[in-house]
Amino acid sequence: MNDSLFGRTPQFDPLDNRRTEYIMLQRPLQRVLGFRGRSIDDVVNSQLVKNEVRLYWKFHKQIIRLSEISELEKQWNGVRL
Repeated sequence: MNDSLFGRTPQFDPLDNRRTEYIMLQRPLQRVLGFRGRSIDDVVNSQLVKNEVRLYWKFHKQIIRLSEISELEKQWNGVRL
């Protein structure tokens, strides 16, 4: 009996439970707070700290966007020497 779909063999065995999936959690707010040495209580209680964390949050988001754009440009245009 052929278990393939449309003449193709499956890439992995669906009954193989030995595969391990890793989940990477991303918590950018905790990264920003840890970088500045602040806690969420500091942000709630102080307007100055709130503005500071907001500024670093915007920096963080901009850096992520720019790195994603550069990675996509490398994929689209290829690596130039």
